[in-house]
Amino acid sequence: MSAGPLARETGKALERRARKALDAVHDPELDEPITDLGFVRSLEVQPGRRLTVHLRLPTSFCSPNFAYLMASDAKDALAALPGVEAVTVLLDDHHDSDMINRGLAADADYRDTFGAEAEESLDELRLIFRRKAHAAAMERVLTSLLRQDPARTVEHLHEVVIGDLPEGTATHALLRRREALGLGVAPSDPVLVDEHGRRFPPDEVPLRLRFARSVRISMDGNAHFCRGLLRTRYPESAADQSPRAVDPTGSACVTTPLKEHVS
Repeated sequence: MSAGPLARETGKALERRARKALDAVHDPELDEPITDLGFVRSLEVQPGRRLTVHLRLPTSFCSPNFAYLMASDAKDALAALPGVEAVTVLLDDHHDSDMINRGLAADADYRDTFGAEAEESLDELRLIFRRKAHAAAMERVLTSLLRQDPARTVEHLHEVVIGDLPEGTATHALLRRREALGLGVAPSDPVLVDEHGRRFPPDEVPLRLRFARSVRISMDGNAHFCRGLLRTRYPESAADQSPRAVDPTGSACVTTPLKEHVS
């Protein structure tokens, strides 16, 4: 967008762009957008093309590192928008709100914000949950293949490549999570792989699929639980939560427009 259209952009148009940018910010544990979860309490466009966002979480004692990661990612996503002059992100009603909000205002990183309390870097935490999200997405597409083709056995999943997957939400979600880990997304790349892209031996396939299923069920259960806690804590948040999409396996999944994927 050139300087001319940006200068004429209305506050409502900027708000729409800002909310779309927040769609890309995910809860690291649940692997769902904070906008779908209802974590965005408010977004205001103020004079001078300044944005102020208030975030809320299901409990006051949600993990501080998760909270900081989401708030920091939200600020980065909004600050990257063309034409935005300043961004303020505030976390409400958390036991570390004051500390987190001071760190965000100073553009301090997680360790500078929490000092000796910061036991691990956010990069390490982010990698752990990216691996879990990949396992869950992989299980969804493979379970869907088994249900669509009764002749296909679990052992046959060893041979499945990305080109065998049907077009759709679950496949796109897997591709996005593979890209986040630096894994290949070519049609000839095998689907059932570990976090380093290594193919599992055929005799390990049933065990690996069961493990991936346990990860997916845990994430889906946590997401359902957190949504309910948020509605209990903030009854008005129900209107801000998006229904969870359901893929052909019958499990919940996160919807992301296919046009956003670049292979």
